[in-house]
Parts: sequence; structure tokens; C-alpha cells
Amino acid sequence: MARRPDAASPPKLLTRHREAAPGAGTVYAVHPGALPAGLWAGLAGALPEETGFAVLDLGAVPEYGEAALAPERSRLTIHHLVDLLATAYRADRTGPTGRTGGDTVLVGWSFGGVLAHGLAGRLAPEEGPLGVVLLDSIAPTDAYQHTEGAPIDPAVVLRWFAMFLGARRGARVRPGPVPAGADTDTALALLLEDAITAGALPRETPLAGLRKLFEAYTAGLLRNNRLTAPYRPAPATVPLVQIKAADSLVASDPTLGWGELAGRGLTTHSVPGDHYTMLIRPDASQAIAGLVPPLRPAPLVTTRRPSP
Repeated sequence: MARRPDAASPPKLLTRHREAAPGAGTVYAVHPGALPAGLWAGLAGALPEETGFAVLDLGAVPEYGEAALAPERSRLTIHHLVDLLATAYRADRTGPTGRTGGDTVLVGWSFGGVLAHGLAGRLAPEEGPLGVVLLDSIAPTDAYQHTEGAPIDPAVVLRWFAMFLGARRGARVRPGPVPAGADTDTALALLLEDAITAGALPRETPLAGLRKLFEAYTAGLLRNNRLTAPYRPAPATVPLVQIKAADSLVASDPTLGWGELAGRGLTTHSVPGDHYTMLIRPDASQAIAGLVPPLRPAPLVTTRRPSP
């Protein structure tokens, strides 16, 4: 039975890659799963060494995984996920002395960008970030909403799945054309040959095994789509930076819909790689690090002891 979000104990979402130097700022990355959260170490290493870096990993939220496996029983919402992120963020920002560190920036990859934007809106101005960096993230707007139950274009999703498979296997899978009207099994059989040719899968890989991985992948996509369906956030109160992969999920839109939600401005950039390898490639990490808004040090705080 799926667990009710309000019945679960708060999960440990936050993993710290590097402590900030005294008074320095911290970058918080919102990770939506799909790839291991440890891949953020590349971006952490590319940032200035005094900058702290922590990952807020949705993979630590049981209800998030269950919402993909048993959607009919899930009560999960984006608002609940943002609540969990805000709790973890605030707990990390407030140390045992009750003081907070320097400035922060939120970075969200893929669906994590939706939650990073939501988290920035949930926080008070004095505790919130200087800005939100969106890594190939699609905005939660009507233009990008997939109607529940509508057929998914195999050519589009297989292209995304090929990127994912290649990133997981350390090979670049180039899917060939999918014949018009082809069903999913036909399209997957073609992709299987492409993946074997690329060295991403062994020759003996059965079609059933690839189908199972594809079904798990699409279940995650559909879960995120269901979560965004009723969610229409207010425009951002901090500047947005959209960084697309050179081989983006949606090549035709430079903003991926975030123009509608950029209440304080939006800048757009591109880095090497595709939607998944932009977290893996060192050249992409270096480029992303150079586009993260600079963090100012925290002001010096002195505490006066009370008179006896």
C-alpha cells in the first residue's frame, strides 16, 4: 500500500559534497533521480573551492518512487515535495549556534528545476537564494503538459530514453528513425540494435529486458507529468538562469517555457552534452559553474553576552 505523504517521517534528503568556507555561500542542487546523485560532484568540484555544495535528493523520498510504481494510490503533490525541501534547506542553513551562512543559489536539473523554482518561492526573502539555475528543465506550464492517457510519441520518448541509456552505460546511443505508426515494441527493437552497436548493451540483451527498463523510465516521466498537471506556480521572485544542453530534451525552445515564470528576469545559455551527460561531462560542469550567480560572503555577526 502506498504511504501517505503526511504519515511518513521526514526523510533525510540532504547530502553535503563540500562545506562552505567560514562565511562563504552554498549552492544547493535539487536532484530528481534518474541518474545517481553523486554525479553532482563534478559541478561541486568546478565551483570555487570556498563555495559549499549540497544535494537535495528526491530519491530519498519513498513517496516519490511509489508515485511512479503505483500512481493510482499516490497522494503526492509538488507542494508536499517543496515542503520537504524547505525543511531540509532550513535545517542545513541553521547551525547549532542559530546563525546562518552566506548567500545561496538553487540549481535544479530536469524536474528538479520545477522544485527549485517552487522552493525559492516558498522561502522568505531573508532566507531565500540569490537566484535559481535551471539545467535543461521544462517549465510547469500548459504548453508542456501531456494529457493523461494520451499516446506518447515513440520517436520523442525513445530519443530521450536513448540519451538516458547512453549516460547510464557510458556510451552515446544514436537512435535511428522510427517508422511512422510503429508500436513501442517495434521502436524498442530498433533501439536495441542501435544500443548494441554503440556498445551500450551486450549482444545477448533480450528485448524484454530493454522493455522493462523503458517502462520504468516512462513511469518516471508520467509521474512528473501528473505532479505538474495541477501545479501552476507564481512567477519567480529571484532571477532565473536557464542552461540548456546542446542536445536538449526540446531543441526548439530556448527558454523551455520559463519565460512565463520569470518575474525577475531570465537569461539563457547552452553547454555541451545532452540532457543527461550535462551532469557527467567535465566541460559541461565547468561551463555551468561559470554561469552560477556569484555568492557574496556572509556579513560578520558578533554576539554580545548578556550582563550578569
